[in-house]
Parts: sequence; structure tokens; C-alpha cells
Amino acid sequence: MSIPNSQMELPSVAPHECPECGKRFSGRNKLTIHYRVHTGEKPFMCTKCGKSFREKHRLTEHQLIHTGEKPFMCTECGKSFRKKQSLTAHQLIHTGEKPFMCTECGKSFRQKHQLTAHQLIHTGEKPFMCTECGKSFRQKHRLTAHQLIHMGEKPFMCTECGKSFRQKQLLTQHQLIHTGEKPYACTECDKQFHKRRSLLSHQRIHTGVKPFVCMECGKSFSNKTYFQRHQRIHTGEKLFSCTECGKCLITKSQLGNHYKVHTGEKPFSCTECGKRFTTKTKLGSHYKVHTGEKPFFCTECGKSFTTKSQLNSHYTVHTGEKPFSCTECCKSFTTKSQLNSHYTVHTGEKPFSCTECGKSFTTKAKLNSHYTVHTGEKPFSCTECGKSFVSNGNLTKHQRIHA
Repeated sequence: MSIPNSQMELPSVAPHECPECGKRFSGRNKLTIHYRVHTGEKPFMCTKCGKSFREKHRLTEHQLIHTGEKPFMCTECGKSFRKKQSLTAHQLIHTGEKPFMCTECGKSFRQKHQLTAHQLIHTGEKPFMCTECGKSFRQKHRLTAHQLIHMGEKPFMCTECGKSFRQKQLLTQHQLIHTGEKPYACTECDKQFHKRRSLLSHQRIHTGVKPFVCMECGKSFSNKTYFQRHQRIHTGEKLFSCTECGKCLITKSQLGNHYKVHTGEKPFSCTECGKRFTTKTKLGSHYKVHTGEKPFFCTECGKSFTTKSQLNSHYTVHTGEKPFSCTECCKSFTTKSQLNSHYTVHTGEKPFSCTECGKSFTTKAKLNSHYTVHTGEKPFSCTECGKSFVSNGNLTKHQRIHA
């Protein structure tokens, strides 16, 4: 084979053309390998697991999975890799280099395939479609992971608890629960996380960035999950249904908390008074009763509240707003809980029963107030004279004597 000299003209195009798609290659061997994409031929098979490959070097790389060998080691942190290109990509973490920049939004990436995947966000293109349900994805590995839903396959099992997962990365994240390891630390407050995306979401607390904006009401969110949950308020979509009573909830966590109404489970206990609660949030709010903390201030009158929801309800005193209307009689209320309590007037329902005497009540607050008849407890004390009362209403009436 003769080599062209400076006087000879080099060929302007690669000489070997694929008859199927027209793609051209400089060498016949490259064309042969490429043509297997169209024929589906995978002549190189792993003798361990039977997986086949189009190229011999892909088989060689794959076999390292079975041997456990990772010959390419990072000199900075000691992490090892099966492929040299994986090591090269990893080393950019230490240098901080992100050479691939999106011309649309300026975001930079360490690897070209990450940029290519990102650019589909701007074009809206989702080229990988599931043949079962028609759902489309921007990346092939997302489609592959999704298809396991239809197959019901969860090939990655935790050796500690036996829980199975569709993806290896989900198993890896899950295993951190058992080890207690939280490898992602916030540089601002040293809080640590199991997942990188949890860290990124947390960091927005410090930066104040809320990139997810609701087009209906303009409210912004730092977290995509919270944003999607919020949108269901506008759509009225309630995906999670209680098998006990049929009630529908917006989120899975709300459904989990709701089930405790039926089971009577109250796993969160106050260390001060022993009172128990269905959720950690309710316990946190309750603790403020003991500390006296009221961190939420009304900007109109200066009154303080233990929870933000109480403050929001209070604001309606100043605005006169009553956004919750009864569909039966059109009476309006400042809070949803007041509306729910009111509905029992029409239904005659008294869902809260006393375990001592069987008497029923329309609201839980009325039941709790009733319990003091049996316990003899008078938890509401007058700060002026020390006299105690069964209910807050009776205390308020009494305080008018001192006014």
C-alpha cells in the first residue's frame, strides 16, 4: 500500500459507505463493525453469562465484571475503574474541569454524552420510547430502567434485608441506610446526605434558588418533587387512594400518614409529657407547647404562632377571606379543617368516640375536651388567679372578670 506524498491529493471523504444508512468510514474494518448495528449480529459472547457484543474490546471490558478486576486507578483518591475512559472522566472531578458547555444555557459538563443528553431538554426531544406504554425518554438507560417495571424484574437484591431494586444505583443508595454512610456533605452547614441529588436540593436553602415555578400561581420551589406535588392542587389529581375508606390523597406520604387513622398508630412520642403523634411534624409542632416558642409573627398585628399554618389561618382575620365553602349550604370558612368539621352538621356523622363511655363527637378537639370529664384534668390555668378550667373556652370567659 502506497502512502500519499505532499504532491498527491488526499481523499476528501471516507471511502467506505454503509449501504443501509449512508454513514462513511475510513477503514473497511470500522464499516464491518458498524454494519452489525443493522444486522443485529453480536459475534463475541461471554462464556460466563452468555451476553454478546458487537466488538471484541467490549467483551474484554465486560469480562472484568466477572473477574472483579479494575485495572485503572485514580492517583488522587485511589478509586479504581474497569475502563480507562471511566478513569479519565472521573479525574475531571478532582480538576474541576467541565469542558463541554451548553450553548443554550451555559451549563457545563465533564463528559460529552452528558452534554448531549442535557441538550434534549432544550429541544424537548425524547427519542427513546417504550413499546409497552408509549412513554418516552431522553436517555436510553432511562428507558432500559423503565422497561423493568413492565417485566416486574428487580435483579439487584440487598444482602442485608432482602429488598430488591430495578437498578444497581438504587441498590447502592439503599445500602447506605445499613452502613449509615452519608458521603455527600454540605460545605455551608456540614449536614450530610445519602444521595447527591438530596445535597443539591438542600444547597438551594443556602442559595435561595427556586428554579421550579408554577405557571398557575407563580409559586416557586427549590425541589422538583415539591413542585410536582404542588401542581396537583391545581389539577385536583389525587393519585393515592386509601383501601380502608376510599379517601384519595395527593402524595404517597400523606396516604401513609392517613392509614394511621385506621390503625391508631402513633409512633412519635413527646419526651416531655408522653403524648403521642402520627407524624414527626406534628410532634415537632407539639414541642413548642413546652418551649413556649412561637416563631411565626403576623406582620399586621404582631401576634405570634407556633406553626406557619396557624399564622396563615390567622391572616384571614385581617383579610376577611373565607376561601373554603360548603357545597351543601354555601357557608364559608377560613380553614379547611373548619369546613370538614362543619360538614358533619349535614351528614350527622360523629366519627370521634370516647373509649370510656362511648359518647361520640363531631371533632377531635371536642372529644379531647370531653376526656377531661373522666380524667378530672383541668389543663387551662388563669395566669391572674391560678384557677384552672377544663376547656380553653371556659378560661377565656373567666379572664373577662380580670379585664
